[in-house]
Amino acid sequence: METGNKDFARPVDAAAVMRLLPSRPRLLALGEPTHGEDALLGLRNELFRQLVEEEGYRTIVLESDCVRGLAVDAYVTTGTGTLDDVMERGFSHGWGASAANRALVRWMREYNEEHPASERLRFAGMDGPLEITGAASPRQSLTALHDHLAAHVDPHLLPCTADTLDRLLGTDEPWTDEAVMTDPSRSVGRSAEAGELRLLADDLVALLDTQTPHLLTAASRDDWDRARLYGRTATGLLRYHHWTADPSPARMTRLLATRDAMMAGNLLALADRGPVLVHAHNSHLQRDKSSMNMWDHPRLEWWSAGALVSARLGERYAFLATALGTIRHHGVDTPPTDTLEGLLYALPEDRCVVDPARLSAALGDTGPAHRVSPWFGYAPFDPAHLPRTDGIVFLADVRQG
Repeated sequence: METGNKDFARPVDAAAVMRLLPSRPRLLALGEPTHGEDALLGLRNELFRQLVEEEGYRTIVLESDCVRGLAVDAYVTTGTGTLDDVMERGFSHGWGASAANRALVRWMREYNEEHPASERLRFAGMDGPLEITGAASPRQSLTALHDHLAAHVDPHLLPCTADTLDRLLGTDEPWTDEAVMTDPSRSVGRSAEAGELRLLADDLVALLDTQTPHLLTAASRDDWDRARLYGRTATGLLRYHHWTADPSPARMTRLLATRDAMMAGNLLALADRGPVLVHAHNSHLQRDKSSMNMWDHPRLEWWSAGALVSARLGERYAFLATALGTIRHHGVDTPPTDTLEGLLYALPEDRCVVDPARLSAALGDTGPAHRVSPWFGYAPFDPAHLPRTDGIVFLADVRQG
């Protein structure tokens, strides 16, 4: 390939991204190949500002706890709380410590202060209340859903009382026991109480659905959206806990698939409100199956959130994968010339957006090899996914700090 040929590469901006797509997508997904690098998040912030100002996007979604994210959204939309507070309690996975995430939240609040409510920006998390080490109790989401319904519908329609939920939930410690991830026998996810909670959660969600016309007049659309979020989260968490108790070889695959299904449900609900930019790991947003090796399990494969959303939205879903050249502070040095990253690294631009169709034409029949990184946290771009990508964002060098 002639690396000086710029037919397939342009500087990264909203206009260059939109030129790759047949129309403005309802959900524009920007992937990242690793977490925790503020250089990637800074680029995301720049792109979101441009999408807001030039393309009418109003919502950004991050790979963070969807319930915690409600605190961030309240801050950016109405000023509820303080910036320090929402950065501490509004993010999961430690993302609140990121300077780039802090800058994003601050800018969104400042933007909303200067614009009418009809143009306000919204923040959301796409992930469930889940960590690699375990899952949250369904208490918060289940009781919040019950409280919303109890405040607005005939009490005789409720399938249970709040006291019944509290009794069945018990204490939170068994739900959040981290040992469950390696020992299914410790899980309470298949107890009699958990089974009853799953039925009640399903009934509460069904009641929310059947009472929608009334609920939209009795409270605000935001209240209804939030109740639906609590319903998705409660049923998803109960399903996740059910599978933590599964002793079969399919256990981890089911847990990973359940997590991505929860993500997909949140993304589809947000896309109903208007155009959305979502930022998460490439593996969650790609249209292809995700895969990983974990502990002593054979290779695990499951359908990503992006694959599930793409199946529903079609061309209204667009996926931009991000590939990197170097991350020297993590031992990822100059990529070999026979890799996709190496070919892009030879371009004169430090940052560019690549048209995958034109890149494929330039590569011809000889595709680059898959790059193997010495750092576990970095997932190199897989050339096999090139035909399923709407664009590639490439950063030649990711520097610390």
